[in-house]
Amino acid sequence: MGVPPLSVREAPFGTVPLLVLTALALWGCGSPSGTETAPQRAAPSEPTHQAFGDFELHYNAVRTDLLTPEVARAYAIERSANRVLLNVSILRKAADGRTTPVDGKVSATAHNLNGQVKNLELRRVTEGESVYFIGEVGISGNEILVFNITATPVDQTDALTVQFKREFFAD
Repeated sequence: MGVPPLSVREAPFGTVPLLVLTALALWGCGSPSGTETAPQRAAPSEPTHQAFGDFELHYNAVRTDLLTPEVARAYAIERSANRVLLNVSILRKAADGRTTPVDGKVSATAHNLNGQVKNLELRRVTEGESVYFIGEVGISGNEILVFNITATPVDQTDALTVQFKREFFAD
């Protein structure tokens, strides 16, 4: 089952998230010859968005070494197996089911299962009509991180909150 390609203008999150998702998809692909070591199996994926009435909050986290050097350089992201990029977008749902990016205020915290709080500061990125928020956090070896995201769309008073966790394996 294929997904139709999106142009950068049609991509709901902008270029970086599209490239991150592409990197994630390619990361799981092994060598067709079978000569390489099989990649570690990931746990079943948790949702990457949540609906809140007229809004959707989209979020994802990925190791930064999966980004291309060009993308990392363009957005001043440190590529490392010990760093994770959090990406968050707020979308408004229209009556016809289409979504459009909206601006707002987004903050996030991260901690591991030992309760150690990880420094995570988000910055706003705009590309054309796309608006998203990215931030980096360090990991030590293999860790499960719990992210708590709070987002308030522009001209709204109610915050959208999500908690999700991801397991990361540093090579």
